[in-house]
Amino acid sequence: MTNALIPFDIVGLAPETGAPAPDRIVSGQPQNRVWNLYASPDGKFFSGIWESDPGAWRIAYTEHEFCHILEGESRIVADGGRTMTVKQGDAFVIPAGFTGIWEVVTRTRKHYAIYEA
Repeated sequence: MTNALIPFDIVGLAPETGAPAPDRIVSGQPQNRVWNLYASPDGKFFSGIWESDPGAWRIAYTEHEFCHILEGESRIVADGGRTMTVKQGDAFVIPAGFTGIWEVVTRTRKHYAIYEA
């Protein structure tokens, strides 16, 4: 265990790159980048910065995620129809069990903190 603070500074750090699984993509060709800056020793909590190019894909959360949007705009559509548009400055939690569609309208970047029970 460390008592050092973990800065969220990605200058000079290469991101992990990826994309949603092809069978989850609803529209576009979204590509994403992740800078995972912290992981707890037990692997149940991690946080960092995520960004994605425009596109939409199905999501099914097994984890609890806190998000703080740093830039861009996305729409999150819950199965059942409720839509939430998020943009710079918005903060919210996606609880485990949530299913729906995440649509990146304009390139979106967020801080994330994830707890996997």
